[in-house]
Amino acid sequence: MRFAPILLLALSNVFMTYAWYGHLKDMRATPLFIVIAVSWGIAFFEYCLQVPANRLGSQFYSLPQLKVMQEMLTMGVFAVFCVVYLKQELTWDYLWASLCLAGAAFFMFRNLSALP
Repeated sequence: MRFAPILLLALSNVFMTYAWYGHLKDMRATPLFIVIAVSWGIAFFEYCLQVPANRLGSQFYSLPQLKVMQEMLTMGVFAVFCVVYLKQELTWDYLWASLCLAGAAFFMFRNLSALP
């Protein structure tokens, strides 16, 4: 059950990333108000996963741990989305940013005995 929030957060990040950036490829010629409405619709599904993930996750992880976990998942999903969907080049900057997030995760998770 401890891994369910991680899975839900990862899936919510797929929706979030597409809602935030998918229109840059798919709706370039679409009026902005329509893009906003479509993005809100997609974000609804992100929230349907993210809110339960945080509620369930708070039983196992602290709030700062949940936030750092979400940021790590966001960066991973974003990198895959950029390369696979938007056909962007994967640069060394992704590695450096990921290492910074790994450092943040180390500090948030190093005292596992303090988990609720």
